[in-house]
Order: sequence, then C-alpha cells, then structure tokens
Amino acid sequence: MFGKSKNVLLKRITYNVIILHSANLFTIFVTWYFIFMHIISFRKLRDFFEVDPNSKVPLQDWYKRAGKAEWDNFSDVKKTFNSVDSVGNSRYVFNVKGNHYRIVVLLLFQVKRVYIRWVGTHKDYSKIKNIDKI
Repeated sequence: MFGKSKNVLLKRITYNVIILHSANLFTIFVTWYFIFMHIISFRKLRDFFEVDPNSKVPLQDWYKRAGKAEWDNFSDVKKTFNSVDSVGNSRYVFNVKGNHYRIVVLLLFQVKRVYIRWVGTHKDYSKIKNIDKI
C-alpha cells in the first residue's frame, strides 16, 4: 500500500494521494482538483420533464454530458455542445433536441459550477425579454 499512488473519485473531486516512506517517516501529499462541472440543480430539469415527458431523455442526456465535462472557457463548452450560445452576464443558452428545448444556465468556469436558471420549449424561450437577467 505504501509507495503507491491512488486516484479516488469522490463527489466529483479527485484526490491524488501519494504516500512516501523515508526513514520511517510518512509524508502524505493530498492534491484535489475540481475537474468536472457541478450542475445545480437537476430538480429544474426533472420538474420540466414531468410536465413534458418527451423531454426526459434529451434533458437527461444533456445533464450527463454537462456533468462529465471539463470546461475552462466558452470554447470548451462549444466543443461539447456546438449549439450553445452566450447571451451575456455569464448566461449561456443550450439548444436541446434540435432546438425543441432550451436550457438557460449561469456558468462559472473558475469554480466549475453550472446553475440551471430556466428550462423550457423554444416557443416559451422566444417570449423571454431579458435573457441575461434570468
């Protein structure tokens, strides 16, 4: 066990634990990285697909892909979801299922957080006046 490196993935935090043995002294170095995006909250997606059951699979797919993403900037988001648009004020709009549904999020790259602000249909999205204020 000693002298080995273990990677432990727990609650989206990676702990690289290296235990070194030197003259009967053990030194433990623990480094943690927030590597995946933390999405807050799945409840908004669930509430929407309970009203519109056809949206369940596409919204769950978006959630899984976004949760496994390692985004550091808008370019990284575009690589994962080509149809995403920036609308200002750290707000981003994701087109889901060929523009049938929209998800508006507040995305904070430095702390790896995605706050879901609004979920709805394309038709409902077009009625929103100030999308950057949501």
